[in-house]
Amino acid sequence: MALPLLNYAPKSQNARVEGYVVPGDEQPTIYTTENILSPGDMDNLIEAAYRQIFFHAFRWDREPFLESQLRNGQITVRDFIRGLLLSNTFITSFYEKNSNYRFVEQCVQRVLGRDVYSEQEKIAWSIVVATKGYGGFFDELLNSDEYLENFGYDTVPFQRRRNLPGRDQGERPFNIQSPRYDSYYRGILGFPQIVWQNEIRRFVPQEKKAKAGDPSLFLNMARSLPSSKGNPTPRVSTGSIDIAASVPRR
Repeated sequence: MALPLLNYAPKSQNARVEGYVVPGDEQPTIYTTENILSPGDMDNLIEAAYRQIFFHAFRWDREPFLESQLRNGQITVRDFIRGLLLSNTFITSFYEKNSNYRFVEQCVQRVLGRDVYSEQEKIAWSIVVATKGYGGFFDELLNSDEYLENFGYDTVPFQRRRNLPGRDQGERPFNIQSPRYDSYYRGILGFPQIVWQNEIRRFVPQEKKAKAGDPSLFLNMARSLPSSKGNPTPRVSTGSIDIAASVPRR
């Protein structure tokens, strides 16, 4: 018998109050099938779903069968999100590499678009993972009133209300704030890795960049041309001259 979800309170009184949001750079782009006008729009929606769940999907991580079903209208965006959560990539990269508490935190951020309210919420959802498995946990998130009211069946989840009062810059995206692997597994895999660049790149303003016909563009070509001075006269040290052998005998 599965245990019911424990009750937990929001971390503040206005956490669940719908706020007045002024559009700006911090507002995420909303991808939904309600305004798909071209195949390119569907491609952008699928890429947004991969970024929201995986942060980045390599060729091996992609799910072509789910993509085909979504393009043909056989499944909804909500079903596509469920398929990505149940994929081998998500299970091996998130569920098997983290504790239940951290796994719950990452799923709430990616699926519900917000951070967990408190440790009590982590414990409540961890009990669901332990009793119903990760599949039942995903169903509880996707069937919750919070998910259906904010994203419904046709909208890709996104990070909600990134702007905070009294801050010029909003919160960091959850995909960057909570990476796939825990610190223990990052140490085993050798992350983070320092990449050294041999070439130093300098920023040149647009108005100072050389245009077509500028002599500076031909500087490297002129330096590569052979010198017209001919071969230089070799210098011979006086210490290496054999005077007795070089003077003719009389």
